[in-house]
Amino acid sequence: MRRVRVRVVDQHSVARNVCRLWIEAESPVSWTPGQFFHIRVGEGTEHVLRRPISLCEAADDRRFALVYRVIGAGTRWLADRRPGEPLDVLGPLGKGFPLHSGDRRALLVGGGVGVPPLVQLARELRRQGTAVISVVGFREAADVMLVEELAARGQVRVVTEDGSAGTRGRVTDALTNDVVDGADRFYACGPTPMLRALQERLGRRMPGYVSLEERMGCGIGVCMGCAHLCRTPDGGTAYRRVCTDGPVFPVEEVVFS
Repeated sequence: MRRVRVRVVDQHSVARNVCRLWIEAESPVSWTPGQFFHIRVGEGTEHVLRRPISLCEAADDRRFALVYRVIGAGTRWLADRRPGEPLDVLGPLGKGFPLHSGDRRALLVGGGVGVPPLVQLARELRRQGTAVISVVGFREAADVMLVEELAARGQVRVVTEDGSAGTRGRVTDALTNDVVDGADRFYACGPTPMLRALQERLGRRMPGYVSLEERMGCGIGVCMGCAHLCRTPDGGTAYRRVCTDGPVFPVEEVVFS
């Protein structure tokens, strides 16, 4: 665990009720795509728990963009922060997405606020020479975000439930043979039903990683509030802490109820 003092550099809206927050740390920190920052919100004791927000982009080892949905009092407080204001942050925390230098092509799949962690992942994959194709899904056009950032690193297919942007349907509907064939590996982040469907659809065709979404209390593996059932090497099952053992897991290890 590392406590980092940061200041707000910039903040603006990127979609309906979604903000992109740029922060700058006082000193360099190491990171990997898929990790998260645990941010203290509020001035006093009205918000006991920190808010976990995934790394979206890293300009370097001090400046980071975090993208989050404004859904309650804590995130509304965060959305009101202005350039120059300090924030109390733990992180980056957790285990991010592993990179495999021998991969020729990677498939990235994101849903809603599961899309932001894929931006830096796509950038790192391209740096190592891996071609990237991204399939991202949203409820409707007002929720679409970060498509240009992903398009700068490879092909992108957008899906919305009502068809108001891209094609109509869910991300699994866009996983046609021309998208899936030739991919060495997939990476996914989004709601649990989407990840469950991807495990069934892609888990037997190629190796992959999924980033789990669970409520986190402490963010450092103490409270066990984010425990998720996973398969163990001996064929059994055990609960793993998403905040420290994850949030990224090999797809075959995760048990979806």
